[in-house]
Amino acid sequence: MRFEGKVALITAAGAGIGKSMAEIVVREGGTVVAVENQQERLDALVDGLDNQAGKVVSKCIDATHEIQARRTVQEVVGEFGRIDILVNAVGGSTIIDNPAAEIDEMPFEDWQKILNFNLSATFIFTNAIVPHMKAQKSGKIVNLASVAGRGTSFKSSSPYAVAKGGIIAMTRKLAFELGPYGICINAIAPSLTLTERLMPHWEVRNEQNQSEEIAKVPLGRIAVAEDQAKVIAFLASSDADFVNGQTIDVNGGQL
Repeated sequence: MRFEGKVALITAAGAGIGKSMAEIVVREGGTVVAVENQQERLDALVDGLDNQAGKVVSKCIDATHEIQARRTVQEVVGEFGRIDILVNAVGGSTIIDNPAAEIDEMPFEDWQKILNFNLSATFIFTNAIVPHMKAQKSGKIVNLASVAGRGTSFKSSSPYAVAKGGIIAMTRKLAFELGPYGICINAIAPSLTLTERLMPHWEVRNEQNQSEEIAKVPLGRIAVAEDQAKVIAFLASSDADFVNGQTIDVNGGQL
Protein backbone atom coordinates (compact mmCIF):
# COMPACT_ATOMS: atom_id res chain seq x y z
CA MET A 1 0.00 0.00 0.00
CA ARG A 2 2.51 2.57 -1.19
CA PHE A 3 0.01 5.41 -1.46
CA GLU A 4 -2.03 5.00 1.70
CA GLY A 5 -2.81 8.45 3.11
CA LYS A 6 -1.44 10.20 0.00
CA VAL A 7 -3.27 12.68 -2.22
CA ALA A 8 -2.34 12.47 -5.91
CA LEU A 9 -3.53 14.96 -8.51
CA ILE A 10 -3.35 13.37 -11.96
CA THR A 11 -4.10 15.29 -15.15
CA ALA A 12 -5.56 13.49 -18.19
CA ALA A 13 -6.71 10.84 -15.71
CA GLY A 14 -9.70 9.68 -17.72
CA ALA A 15 -7.78 7.64 -20.26
CA GLY A 16 -4.41 6.23 -21.22
CA ILE A 17 -1.39 6.50 -18.98
CA GLY A 18 -3.09 8.91 -16.57
CA LYS A 19 -5.96 6.48 -16.06
CA SER A 20 -3.61 3.56 -15.46
CA MET A 21 -1.71 5.58 -12.87
CA ALA A 22 -4.97 6.55 -11.15
CA GLU A 23 -5.92 2.87 -10.94
CA ILE A 24 -2.61 1.99 -9.28
CA VAL A 25 -2.85 4.78 -6.70
CA VAL A 26 -6.42 3.92 -5.73
CA ARG A 27 -5.68 0.20 -5.51
CA GLU A 28 -2.81 1.02 -3.19
CA GLY A 29 -4.82 3.14 -0.80
CA GLY A 30 -4.38 6.66 -2.12
CA THR A 31 -6.80 9.45 -2.94
CA VAL A 32 -6.75 10.45 -6.61
CA VAL A 33 -7.90 13.84 -7.77
CA ALA A 34 -8.64 12.99 -11.39
CA VAL A 35 -8.43 15.97 -13.74
CA GLU A 36 -9.99 15.42 -17.16
CA ASN A 37 -11.93 17.50 -19.70
CA GLN A 38 -14.51 14.80 -20.51
CA GLN A 39 -17.05 14.08 -17.79
CA GLU A 40 -18.03 10.68 -19.22
CA ARG A 41 -14.45 9.49 -18.85
CA LEU A 42 -14.38 10.66 -15.25
CA ASP A 43 -17.66 8.92 -14.51
CA ALA A 44 -16.33 5.66 -15.97
CA LEU A 45 -13.12 5.99 -13.95
CA VAL A 46 -15.02 6.54 -10.69
CA ASP A 47 -17.37 3.62 -11.40
CA GLY A 48 -14.49 1.34 -12.34
CA LEU A 49 -12.60 2.04 -9.12
CA ASP A 50 -15.48 1.52 -6.72
CA ASN A 51 -14.74 -0.68 -3.69
CA GLN A 52 -10.98 -0.14 -3.90
CA ALA A 53 -8.70 0.74 -0.98
CA GLY A 54 -8.52 4.40 -1.94
CA LYS A 55 -10.92 6.80 -3.62
CA VAL A 56 -11.32 9.11 -6.62
CA VAL A 57 -12.41 12.73 -6.67
CA SER A 58 -13.19 13.93 -10.19
CA LYS A 59 -12.54 17.42 -11.56
CA CYS A 60 -13.81 18.13 -15.06
CA ILE A 61 -11.74 21.08 -16.30
CA ASP A 62 -9.44 22.13 -19.12
CA ALA A 63 -5.96 21.46 -17.76
CA THR A 64 -4.46 24.08 -20.08
CA HIS A 65 -6.71 26.79 -18.62
CA GLU A 66 -4.75 28.54 -15.87
CA ILE A 67 -7.68 29.92 -13.86
CA GLN A 68 -9.50 26.58 -13.83
CA ALA A 69 -6.32 24.78 -12.83
CA ARG A 70 -5.53 27.16 -9.98
CA ARG A 71 -9.08 26.99 -8.69
CA THR A 72 -8.89 23.20 -8.72
CA VAL A 73 -5.62 23.18 -6.77
CA GLN A 74 -7.09 25.51 -4.15
CA GLU A 75 -10.19 23.31 -3.82
CA VAL A 76 -8.07 20.19 -3.34
CA VAL A 77 -5.84 21.81 -0.72
CA GLY A 78 -8.92 23.17 1.00
CA GLU A 79 -10.53 19.73 1.15
CA PHE A 80 -7.53 17.53 1.92
CA GLY A 81 -4.99 19.97 3.36
CA ARG A 82 -2.22 18.83 1.03
CA ILE A 83 -1.18 17.44 -2.36
CA ASP A 84 1.52 14.80 -2.13
CA ILE A 85 1.82 13.79 -5.77
CA LEU A 86 1.37 15.57 -9.09
CA VAL A 87 1.36 13.59 -12.32
CA ASN A 88 1.38 15.82 -15.41
CA ALA A 89 -0.07 13.41 -17.96
CA VAL A 90 -1.61 15.87 -20.43
CA GLY A 91 0.07 15.73 -23.82
CA GLY A 92 0.25 14.09 -27.20
CA SER A 93 0.63 14.79 -30.89
CA THR A 94 -2.73 13.79 -32.34
CA ILE A 95 -4.46 17.11 -31.64
CA ILE A 96 -3.43 18.28 -35.12
CA ASP A 97 -4.48 16.75 -38.44
CA ASN A 98 -1.00 15.65 -39.48
CA PRO A 99 1.00 14.77 -36.34
CA ALA A 100 3.91 13.45 -38.42
CA ALA A 101 4.25 16.55 -40.61
CA GLU A 102 7.77 17.65 -41.48
CA ILE A 103 8.91 21.17 -40.70
CA ASP A 104 8.13 22.60 -44.16
CA GLU A 105 4.62 21.12 -43.98
CA MET A 106 3.87 22.37 -40.47
CA PRO A 107 1.58 25.42 -40.19
CA PHE A 108 2.58 27.80 -37.42
CA GLU A 109 -0.86 27.35 -35.86
CA ASP A 110 -0.22 23.59 -35.49
CA TRP A 111 3.25 24.29 -34.06
CA GLN A 112 1.65 26.47 -31.39
CA LYS A 113 -1.08 23.91 -30.63
CA ILE A 114 1.44 21.14 -30.00
CA LEU A 115 3.67 23.29 -27.80
CA ASN A 116 0.74 24.63 -25.81
CA PHE A 117 -0.91 21.25 -25.30
CA ASN A 118 2.27 19.52 -24.18
CA LEU A 119 3.96 22.27 -22.19
CA SER A 120 1.30 24.60 -20.81
CA ALA A 121 -0.57 22.16 -18.56
CA THR A 122 2.73 20.85 -17.20
CA PHE A 123 3.79 24.38 -16.31
CA ILE A 124 0.40 25.52 -15.01
CA PHE A 125 -0.16 22.68 -12.54
CA THR A 126 3.46 22.58 -11.41
CA ASN A 127 3.41 26.34 -10.86
CA ALA A 128 0.16 26.15 -8.90
CA ILE A 129 1.05 23.15 -6.72
CA VAL A 130 4.71 23.82 -5.89
CA PRO A 131 3.97 26.50 -3.24
CA HIS A 132 1.90 23.97 -1.30
CA MET A 133 4.56 21.29 -1.61
CA LYS A 134 7.19 23.78 -0.44
CA ALA A 135 5.06 24.62 2.59
CA GLN A 136 4.68 20.93 3.50
CA LYS A 137 8.40 20.28 2.75
CA SER A 138 7.61 17.27 0.58
CA GLY A 139 6.15 16.19 -2.73
CA LYS A 140 6.58 14.08 -5.83
CA ILE A 141 6.09 15.43 -9.35
CA VAL A 142 6.22 13.15 -12.39
CA ASN A 143 6.09 14.57 -15.91
CA LEU A 144 5.39 12.77 -19.18
CA ALA A 145 8.06 13.33 -21.78
CA SER A 146 8.65 11.03 -24.76
CA VAL A 147 11.35 9.28 -26.73
CA ALA A 148 10.66 12.08 -29.23
CA GLY A 149 12.19 14.46 -26.71
CA ARG A 150 15.40 12.43 -26.94
CA GLY A 151 15.44 12.98 -30.70
CA THR A 152 15.03 9.27 -31.39
CA SER A 153 11.58 9.19 -32.98
CA PHE A 154 11.63 9.46 -36.77
CA LYS A 155 7.86 9.76 -37.09
CA SER A 156 7.25 12.50 -34.53
CA SER A 157 6.91 16.10 -35.63
CA SER A 158 9.45 18.76 -34.72
CA PRO A 159 7.13 20.69 -32.34
CA TYR A 160 6.31 17.48 -30.49
CA ALA A 161 10.01 16.70 -30.12
CA VAL A 162 10.67 20.27 -28.97
CA ALA A 163 7.83 20.15 -26.44
CA LYS A 164 8.89 16.83 -24.96
CA GLY A 165 12.54 17.88 -24.96
CA GLY A 166 11.41 20.96 -23.07
CA ILE A 167 9.74 18.79 -20.45
CA ILE A 168 12.98 16.83 -20.00
CA ALA A 169 14.93 20.08 -19.58
CA MET A 170 12.29 21.53 -17.24
CA THR A 171 12.39 18.40 -15.11
CA ARG A 172 16.16 18.60 -14.74
CA LYS A 173 16.15 22.35 -13.97
CA LEU A 174 13.39 22.12 -11.37
CA ALA A 175 15.24 19.37 -9.50
CA PHE A 176 17.74 22.05 -8.45
CA GLU A 177 14.98 24.50 -7.51
CA LEU A 178 12.75 22.09 -5.62
CA GLY A 179 15.16 19.57 -4.10
CA PRO A 180 16.03 21.80 -1.12
CA TYR A 181 12.33 21.73 -0.18
CA GLY A 182 12.13 17.93 -0.14
CA ILE A 183 10.38 17.78 -3.50
CA CYS A 184 11.43 15.21 -6.09
CA ILE A 185 10.61 15.86 -9.74
CA ASN A 186 11.21 13.26 -12.43
CA ALA A 187 9.85 12.22 -15.81
CA ILE A 188 9.35 9.22 -18.02
CA ALA A 189 10.03 9.08 -21.76
CA PRO A 190 7.63 6.53 -23.25
CA SER A 191 7.99 4.93 -26.65
CA LEU A 192 4.89 4.22 -28.73
CA THR A 193 2.19 3.22 -26.24
CA LEU A 194 -1.15 1.74 -27.27
CA THR A 195 -3.52 3.97 -25.36
CA GLU A 196 -7.12 4.62 -26.37
CA ARG A 197 -5.97 7.73 -28.24
CA LEU A 198 -3.27 5.99 -30.27
CA MET A 199 -4.94 2.64 -30.86
CA PRO A 200 -6.95 3.85 -33.90
CA HIS A 201 -3.73 5.09 -35.54
CA TRP A 202 -2.10 1.72 -34.83
CA GLU A 203 -5.00 -0.31 -36.17
CA VAL A 204 -4.99 1.40 -39.57
CA ARG A 205 -1.37 0.36 -40.14
CA ASN A 206 -0.93 -2.72 -42.28
CA GLU A 207 0.48 -5.93 -40.82
CA GLN A 208 3.95 -5.37 -42.28
CA ASN A 209 4.18 -1.88 -40.83
CA GLN A 210 3.10 -3.13 -37.41
CA SER A 211 5.65 -5.93 -37.56
CA GLU A 212 8.42 -3.51 -38.47
CA GLU A 213 7.50 -1.32 -35.50
CA ILE A 214 7.46 -4.27 -33.11
CA ALA A 215 10.82 -5.45 -34.46
CA LYS A 216 12.42 -2.22 -33.22
CA VAL A 217 11.65 -3.23 -29.62
CA PRO A 218 14.03 -5.79 -28.08
CA LEU A 219 11.23 -7.02 -25.82
CA GLY A 220 9.18 -7.84 -28.91
CA ARG A 221 5.99 -5.93 -28.22
CA ILE A 222 4.51 -2.43 -28.13
CA ALA A 223 3.96 -0.79 -24.76
CA VAL A 224 0.57 -0.46 -23.12
CA ALA A 225 -0.46 2.25 -20.66
CA GLU A 226 0.19 0.13 -17.59
CA ASP A 227 3.85 -0.30 -18.61
CA GLN A 228 4.29 3.45 -18.29
CA ALA A 229 2.11 3.84 -15.19
CA LYS A 230 4.12 1.31 -13.22
CA VAL A 231 7.26 3.42 -13.64
CA ILE A 232 5.37 6.60 -12.74
CA ALA A 233 4.13 4.84 -9.60
CA PHE A 234 7.70 3.98 -8.64
CA LEU A 235 8.79 7.61 -9.09
CA ALA A 236 5.78 8.86 -7.12
CA SER A 237 6.37 6.46 -4.22
CA SER A 238 8.80 6.47 -1.31
CA ASP A 239 10.84 3.88 -3.22
CA ALA A 240 12.21 6.80 -5.27
CA ASP A 241 12.95 9.20 -2.43
CA PHE A 242 16.53 9.73 -3.69
CA VAL A 243 15.68 9.92 -7.40
CA ASN A 244 15.50 13.51 -8.60
CA GLY A 245 15.78 15.31 -11.93
CA GLN A 246 15.79 12.10 -13.95
CA THR A 247 13.96 11.07 -17.10
CA ILE A 248 13.54 7.32 -17.35
CA ASP A 249 13.19 5.83 -20.83
CA VAL A 250 10.33 3.32 -20.83
CA ASN A 251 10.74 1.89 -24.29
CA GLY A 252 11.41 -1.85 -24.08
CA GLY A 253 15.09 -1.40 -24.84
CA GLN A 254 14.88 0.66 -28.03
CA LEU A 255 17.90 2.75 -28.93
